[in-house]
Amino acid sequence: MENKIAFCGLNCEECEARKATINNDNELRKKVAKLWSEWNQCEIKPKWINCEGCHGDGCKTHFCSEQCKIRKCALSKGFNTCAECSKMNDCETLKMITDHSQSAKNNLNNLK
Repeated sequence: MENKIAFCGLNCEECEARKATINNDNELRKKVAKLWSEWNQCEIKPKWINCEGCHGDGCKTHFCSEQCKIRKCALSKGFNTCAECSKMNDCETLKMITDHSQSAKNNLNNLK
């Protein structure tokens, strides 16, 4: 994988959505969909949990490719991750992930 840290700071190699895709694990897809629906305050269906990582040409979850405000923002600014943004620490959009994942926050801080 060319860049294992997603725009939001999650490590794609550790991401359960990617693991569910690689292992074709429908139970894990259900778990991820439920959790991500809660975190992002929108419906995310298990059938949408197919992802090979945030960067690169492989498949992405429906949420990540179509709805993720973090990914859209970073791409619009030409950033590889939110660590490149001067507003990262105060970003309400990024908090959708960093409020629930200390490792994502740590990954971004390590990239600064």
